[in-house]
Amino acid sequence: MNRQPKSGNLKSSALLMAAPVSSAALSYGILRRQPSPICSFSATFFLPLSSATLDQSRRVSLSSVWPSQLRSRRRSLPSLLAMASEKALASKGDQGLLVFDTEEELSASLAKYTAELSEKFIRERGAFTVVVSGGSLIKSLRKLTESPYLETIDWAKWHTFWVDERVVPKDHEDSNYKLAFDGFLSKVPIPPDQVCAINDALSAPGAAEDYETALKHLVNIGVVVKSASGYPRFDLMLLGMGPDGHIASLFPNHPLLNVTDKWVTFIKDSPKPPPERITFTLPVINSSSYVAMVVAGAGKAGVVGKALGNEKTADLLPVEMISLEDGELTWFADNAAVSMLPDKPSL
Repeated sequence: MNRQPKSGNLKSSALLMAAPVSSAALSYGILRRQPSPICSFSATFFLPLSSATLDQSRRVSLSSVWPSQLRSRRRSLPSLLAMASEKALASKGDQGLLVFDTEEELSASLAKYTAELSEKFIRERGAFTVVVSGGSLIKSLRKLTESPYLETIDWAKWHTFWVDERVVPKDHEDSNYKLAFDGFLSKVPIPPDQVCAINDALSAPGAAEDYETALKHLVNIGVVVKSASGYPRFDLMLLGMGPDGHIASLFPNHPLLNVTDKWVTFIKDSPKPPPERITFTLPVINSSSYVAMVVAGAGKAGVVGKALGNEKTADLLPVEMISLEDGELTWFADNAAVSMLPDKPSL
């Protein structure tokens, strides 16, 4: 039975706004929605690892084949092979790797993937919860701000969150909010009160606690689903990865990687400036329904080779610690990012 999100107001001071400001305290107003019919469409498809290798001939775009043609992942292998041709590179279990000739092709396919997941979740329960990160990921979302997606996506049902944020004013150049606003949010009609940003007037510990309070409220009223393990289960996380393999603000060998009793935590000694940040914990990331890991450029090649290569070491990078509880992880990469990957990646 579908659960319809209830209306309500958040007493927390988590900030939700349409333009960068230094500080304020706004409430989160939950809009009333009507549930839509369930759609059985599964948004990603995968080929068995043994059927696809990373030879140069397979490094092509997905311009002619996409999951909208596949109503279920549970198809026979011959059917998948016939429909996917050489477009999907490799997969194993609930993970997949898609490689594109150019970042432009990557962005186009990421937009289609996101739009189809948006349609799926809005049909199922009347809302779509999307988590974004900072860095180059926002640039890769630019196709969503163009036709046909600008006109066809039901933006009024989107609820947007950040996997991490720097504790700086929202108009600061280091702000992930500013990055997302300038490159994406200012160009699409998501209701301002459905954009959940941190309260930059608080300290790092206060901002983390405040953001977790906001998330718990949204879980309680049904906007965000709760996973079987008790963490928030976002519909889609759009993640980038640093050259050191960090995700969100979870850095290699940092104690925050072991935090399990919080949804949102803080860091004051980030090895990458600025030092103070808030971040989702690893269990929250691993509770997602879908995760798109977007990597482009030769600067990421070494880490991609380690993360997806056949040889594993005891010291896992944060990106290697993504292991979804009950979801699907898809890597979107360009040729440069997989240039150090072996023929058969260990997905």
